[in-house]
Amino acid sequence: MLIDFMKGLAIGMAAIAPGVSGGTLAVVLGIYEKAANAIANPFRDFRKKVKEFSPLAAGGVVGVLGFSNIISYLFRTYELEVKYLFIGLMLGTFPSLRKQADKDGFRILYLIPFAITLAAAILFSMETDLIPGSSGDEASHFLLIVLYGAIIGFGTIIPGISASFILMYLNVYDIVIDGISRLNPYVLIPAGIGFVLSVLGFANLISLLLRKTYGYTYYAIFGLTAGSILAVFPGFGIGWRYLLCYLLLTGGFILSYYLSNLEKPDKKIQFRLR
Repeated sequence: MLIDFMKGLAIGMAAIAPGVSGGTLAVVLGIYEKAANAIANPFRDFRKKVKEFSPLAAGGVVGVLGFSNIISYLFRTYELEVKYLFIGLMLGTFPSLRKQADKDGFRILYLIPFAITLAAAILFSMETDLIPGSSGDEASHFLLIVLYGAIIGFGTIIPGISASFILMYLNVYDIVIDGISRLNPYVLIPAGIGFVLSVLGFANLISLLLRKTYGYTYYAIFGLTAGSILAVFPGFGIGWRYLLCYLLLTGGFILSYYLSNLEKPDKKIQFRLR
Protein backbone atom coordinates (compact mmCIF):
# COMPACT_ATOMS: atom_id res chain seq x y z
CA MET A 1 0.00 0.00 0.00
CA LEU A 2 2.79 2.45 0.91
CA ILE A 3 4.68 1.54 -2.27
CA ASP A 4 1.58 2.23 -4.39
CA PHE A 5 1.11 5.56 -2.59
CA MET A 6 4.72 6.54 -3.36
CA LYS A 7 4.27 5.55 -7.00
CA GLY A 8 1.14 7.68 -7.20
CA LEU A 9 3.03 10.54 -5.55
CA ALA A 10 5.74 10.39 -8.21
CA ILE A 11 3.20 10.24 -11.06
CA GLY A 12 1.26 13.17 -9.61
CA MET A 13 4.42 15.25 -9.45
CA ALA A 14 5.30 14.28 -13.02
CA ALA A 15 1.80 15.16 -14.25
CA ILE A 16 2.26 18.86 -13.41
CA ALA A 17 5.98 19.22 -14.16
CA PRO A 18 6.49 20.49 -17.72
CA GLY A 19 8.79 18.26 -19.72
CA VAL A 20 7.93 15.17 -17.69
CA SER A 21 5.30 12.65 -18.74
CA GLY A 22 3.16 11.06 -16.06
CA GLY A 23 2.31 8.27 -18.49
CA THR A 24 5.98 7.52 -19.15
CA LEU A 25 6.72 7.42 -15.43
CA ALA A 26 3.82 5.01 -14.96
CA VAL A 27 5.45 2.74 -17.56
CA VAL A 28 8.81 3.01 -15.78
CA LEU A 29 7.19 2.11 -12.46
CA GLY A 30 5.48 -0.92 -14.01
CA ILE A 31 1.87 0.12 -13.38
CA TYR A 32 0.82 1.67 -16.69
CA GLU A 33 -0.78 -1.35 -18.35
CA LYS A 34 -2.69 -2.41 -15.23
CA ALA A 35 -3.98 1.13 -14.65
CA ALA A 36 -4.82 1.57 -18.34
CA ASN A 37 -6.86 -1.62 -18.41
CA ALA A 38 -8.72 -0.50 -15.30
CA ILE A 39 -9.52 2.86 -16.92
CA ALA A 40 -10.66 1.24 -20.17
CA ASN A 41 -13.02 -1.04 -18.20
CA PRO A 42 -13.99 1.12 -15.18
CA PHE A 43 -17.10 -0.79 -14.07
CA ARG A 44 -15.70 -4.31 -14.25
CA ASP A 45 -14.89 -5.46 -10.69
CA PHE A 46 -15.50 -1.87 -9.56
CA ARG A 47 -15.11 -2.42 -5.80
CA LYS A 48 -11.93 -4.42 -6.26
CA LYS A 49 -10.45 -1.68 -8.43
CA VAL A 50 -11.37 1.04 -5.92
CA LYS A 51 -9.61 -0.88 -3.16
CA GLU A 52 -6.58 -1.66 -5.33
CA PHE A 53 -6.04 1.80 -6.81
CA SER A 54 -7.04 4.00 -3.84
CA PRO A 55 -3.45 4.30 -2.50
CA LEU A 56 -2.20 5.12 -6.00
CA ALA A 57 -4.90 7.75 -6.50
CA ALA A 58 -4.28 9.26 -3.05
CA GLY A 59 -0.57 9.54 -3.82
CA GLY A 60 -1.35 11.21 -7.12
CA VAL A 61 -3.54 13.84 -5.46
CA VAL A 62 -0.91 14.57 -2.80
CA GLY A 63 1.79 14.79 -5.49
CA VAL A 64 -0.20 17.29 -7.55
CA LEU A 65 -1.26 19.50 -4.64
CA GLY A 66 2.06 19.38 -2.80
CA PHE A 67 4.44 19.77 -5.70
CA SER A 68 2.36 22.51 -7.33
CA ASN A 69 3.45 24.99 -4.63
CA ILE A 70 7.12 24.40 -5.41
CA ILE A 71 6.59 24.59 -9.17
CA SER A 72 4.46 27.72 -8.83
CA TYR A 73 7.18 29.48 -6.81
CA LEU A 74 9.95 28.49 -9.20
CA PHE A 75 7.93 29.50 -12.24
CA ARG A 76 7.14 32.93 -10.82
CA THR A 77 10.69 33.60 -9.56
CA TYR A 78 12.91 31.89 -12.14
CA GLU A 79 10.74 31.64 -15.26
CA LEU A 80 13.62 31.70 -17.76
CA GLU A 81 15.65 29.06 -15.93
CA VAL A 82 12.61 26.85 -15.38
CA LYS A 83 11.68 26.98 -19.08
CA TYR A 84 15.19 25.92 -20.11
CA LEU A 85 15.16 23.06 -17.60
CA PHE A 86 11.78 21.82 -18.76
CA ILE A 87 12.74 22.09 -22.42
CA GLY A 88 15.76 19.93 -21.65
CA LEU A 89 13.55 17.42 -19.85
CA MET A 90 11.21 17.29 -22.84
CA LEU A 91 13.99 16.95 -25.43
CA GLY A 92 15.45 14.06 -23.46
CA THR A 93 12.27 12.05 -24.00
CA PHE A 94 12.40 12.40 -27.81
CA PRO A 95 14.66 9.38 -28.51
CA SER A 96 12.40 7.18 -26.39
CA LEU A 97 9.25 8.65 -27.95
CA ARG A 98 10.53 8.00 -31.46
CA LYS A 99 11.59 4.47 -30.50
CA GLN A 100 8.09 3.90 -29.15
CA ALA A 101 6.55 5.32 -32.35
CA ASP A 102 8.68 2.98 -34.51
CA LYS A 103 7.72 -0.23 -32.68
CA ASP A 104 6.14 -1.62 -35.84
CA GLY A 105 8.76 -0.09 -38.14
CA PHE A 106 9.08 3.33 -39.75
CA ARG A 107 7.12 4.48 -42.79
CA ILE A 108 7.80 7.68 -44.70
CA LEU A 109 4.05 8.44 -44.56
CA TYR A 110 4.35 8.86 -40.78
CA LEU A 111 6.02 12.21 -41.48
CA ILE A 112 2.73 13.58 -42.84
CA PRO A 113 0.85 13.66 -39.49
CA PHE A 114 4.10 14.76 -37.84
CA ALA A 115 4.42 17.75 -40.18
CA ILE A 116 0.73 18.65 -39.87
CA THR A 117 0.67 18.70 -36.06
CA LEU A 118 4.07 20.42 -35.90
CA ALA A 119 2.86 23.23 -38.17
CA ALA A 120 -0.51 23.43 -36.41
CA ALA A 121 1.14 23.78 -33.00
CA ILE A 122 3.40 26.61 -34.17
CA LEU A 123 0.65 28.47 -36.06
CA PHE A 124 -1.80 28.03 -33.19
CA SER A 125 0.64 29.62 -30.76
CA MET A 126 1.00 32.67 -33.01
CA GLU A 127 -2.68 33.13 -33.78
CA THR A 128 -4.50 32.30 -30.56
CA ASP A 129 -4.73 33.77 -27.07
CA LEU A 130 -6.43 31.42 -24.65
CA ILE A 131 -5.58 33.13 -21.38
CA PRO A 132 -8.50 32.80 -18.95
CA GLY A 133 -9.77 36.09 -17.70
CA SER A 134 -9.15 37.85 -21.01
CA SER A 135 -12.90 38.10 -21.28
CA GLY A 136 -15.56 38.69 -18.67
CA ASP A 137 -17.54 35.62 -19.68
CA GLU A 138 -17.48 33.31 -16.63
CA ALA A 139 -18.95 30.40 -18.59
CA SER A 140 -16.12 30.64 -21.12
CA HIS A 141 -13.60 30.84 -18.30
CA PHE A 142 -15.06 27.68 -16.71
CA LEU A 143 -15.02 25.76 -19.98
CA LEU A 144 -11.43 26.76 -20.68
CA ILE A 145 -10.31 25.47 -17.28
CA VAL A 146 -12.20 22.23 -18.02
CA LEU A 147 -10.23 22.03 -21.28
CA TYR A 148 -6.93 22.50 -19.44
CA GLY A 149 -7.86 19.74 -17.00
CA ALA A 150 -8.68 17.52 -19.96
CA ILE A 151 -5.22 18.23 -21.40
CA ILE A 152 -3.64 17.10 -18.12
CA GLY A 153 -5.72 13.92 -18.29
CA PHE A 154 -4.64 13.32 -21.89
CA GLY A 155 -0.98 13.66 -20.93
CA THR A 156 -1.46 11.26 -18.05
CA ILE A 157 -2.75 8.41 -20.20
CA ILE A 158 -0.35 8.89 -23.13
CA PRO A 159 3.30 8.00 -22.37
CA GLY A 160 5.80 10.50 -23.70
CA ILE A 161 3.45 13.50 -23.60
CA SER A 162 3.92 16.30 -21.08
CA ALA A 163 0.49 17.88 -20.67
CA SER A 164 1.95 20.66 -18.54
CA PHE A 165 4.31 21.57 -21.36
CA ILE A 166 1.30 21.94 -23.66
CA LEU A 167 -0.29 24.24 -21.07
CA MET A 168 2.91 26.26 -21.01
CA TYR A 169 2.77 26.45 -24.80
CA LEU A 170 -0.81 27.77 -24.51
CA ASN A 171 0.53 30.38 -22.06
CA VAL A 172 -1.80 29.23 -19.28
CA TYR A 173 0.47 26.96 -17.24
CA ASP A 174 1.21 29.57 -14.57
CA ILE A 175 -2.52 30.27 -14.13
CA VAL A 176 -3.40 26.60 -13.74
CA ILE A 177 -0.50 25.75 -11.42
CA ASP A 178 -1.13 28.83 -9.27
CA GLY A 179 -4.80 27.90 -8.94
CA ILE A 180 -3.91 24.35 -7.90
CA SER A 181 -1.25 25.46 -5.41
CA ARG A 182 -3.69 27.90 -3.77
CA LEU A 183 -6.49 25.28 -3.74
CA ASN A 184 -8.62 27.72 -5.72
CA PRO A 185 -12.00 25.98 -6.25
CA TYR A 186 -12.60 28.01 -9.43
CA VAL A 187 -9.60 26.16 -10.90
CA LEU A 188 -9.66 22.85 -9.02
CA ILE A 189 -13.29 21.96 -9.73
CA PRO A 190 -13.42 22.57 -13.50
CA ALA A 191 -9.87 21.21 -13.97
CA GLY A 192 -10.86 18.10 -12.01
CA ILE A 193 -13.97 17.66 -14.15
CA GLY A 194 -11.95 17.99 -17.31
CA PHE A 195 -9.30 15.55 -16.06
CA VAL A 196 -11.82 12.83 -15.17
CA LEU A 197 -13.81 13.27 -18.40
CA SER A 198 -10.62 13.14 -20.45
CA VAL A 199 -9.23 10.03 -18.81
CA LEU A 200 -12.53 8.13 -18.91
CA GLY A 201 -13.75 9.44 -22.24
CA PHE A 202 -10.57 9.21 -24.27
CA ALA A 203 -9.09 5.99 -22.90
CA ASN A 204 -10.94 3.78 -25.38
CA LEU A 205 -10.50 6.25 -28.25
CA ILE A 206 -6.76 6.44 -27.69
CA SER A 207 -6.67 2.67 -27.40
CA LEU A 208 -8.44 2.35 -30.75
CA LEU A 209 -6.08 4.81 -32.45
CA LEU A 210 -2.99 3.12 -31.04
CA ARG A 211 -4.22 -0.31 -32.10
CA LYS A 212 -5.38 0.65 -35.59
CA THR A 213 -3.02 3.49 -36.57
CA TYR A 214 -0.22 3.19 -34.04
CA GLY A 215 2.62 4.81 -36.00
CA TYR A 216 0.49 7.62 -37.45
CA THR A 217 -0.94 8.44 -34.01
CA TYR A 218 2.41 8.52 -32.26
CA TYR A 219 4.03 10.65 -34.95
CA ALA A 220 1.13 13.09 -34.73
CA ILE A 221 1.76 13.30 -30.97
CA PHE A 222 5.48 13.65 -31.69
CA GLY A 223 4.83 16.62 -33.98
CA LEU A 224 2.55 18.30 -31.44
CA THR A 225 5.19 17.96 -28.74
CA ALA A 226 7.98 19.31 -30.96
CA GLY A 227 5.80 22.26 -31.96
CA SER A 228 5.06 23.00 -28.32
CA ILE A 229 8.78 23.24 -27.56
CA LEU A 230 9.43 25.61 -30.46
CA ALA A 231 6.50 27.77 -29.37
CA VAL A 232 7.69 28.26 -25.77
CA PHE A 233 11.45 28.46 -26.41
CA PRO A 234 12.55 31.78 -24.84
CA GLY A 235 15.51 32.32 -27.21
CA PHE A 236 19.27 32.35 -26.83
CA GLY A 237 21.34 34.87 -24.90
CA ILE A 238 24.72 35.50 -23.33
CA GLY A 239 25.83 36.06 -19.76
CA TRP A 240 26.00 34.10 -16.53
CA ARG A 241 22.24 33.66 -16.34
CA TYR A 242 22.07 32.11 -19.77
CA LEU A 243 25.08 29.93 -18.98
CA LEU A 244 23.10 28.55 -16.04
CA CYS A 245 20.12 28.07 -18.36
CA TYR A 246 22.23 26.05 -20.82
CA LEU A 247 23.52 23.88 -17.98
CA LEU A 248 19.96 23.29 -16.75
CA LEU A 249 18.85 22.38 -20.28
CA THR A 250 21.71 19.89 -20.61
CA GLY A 251 21.09 18.42 -17.16
CA GLY A 252 17.36 18.10 -17.85
CA PHE A 253 18.06 16.35 -21.15
CA ILE A 254 20.43 13.83 -19.53
CA LEU A 255 18.04 13.11 -16.65
CA SER A 256 14.94 12.56 -18.77
CA TYR A 257 16.90 10.57 -21.37
CA TYR A 258 18.07 8.23 -18.61
CA LEU A 259 14.59 7.88 -17.07
CA SER A 260 12.96 7.32 -20.48
CA ASN A 261 15.34 4.48 -21.25
CA LEU A 262 14.34 2.64 -18.10
CA GLU A 263 11.28 1.51 -20.05
CA LYS A 264 11.31 -1.96 -21.56
CA PRO A 265 11.93 -1.35 -25.28
CA ASP A 266 10.26 -4.49 -26.56
CA LYS A 267 6.78 -3.91 -25.20
CA LYS A 268 4.24 -1.80 -27.06
CA ILE A 269 1.94 0.28 -24.92
CA GLN A 270 -1.65 -0.72 -25.33
CA PHE A 271 -5.04 -1.00 -23.62
CA ARG A 272 -6.81 -4.33 -23.49
CA LEU A 273 -10.52 -3.90 -24.08
CA ARG A 274 -12.97 -6.52 -22.94
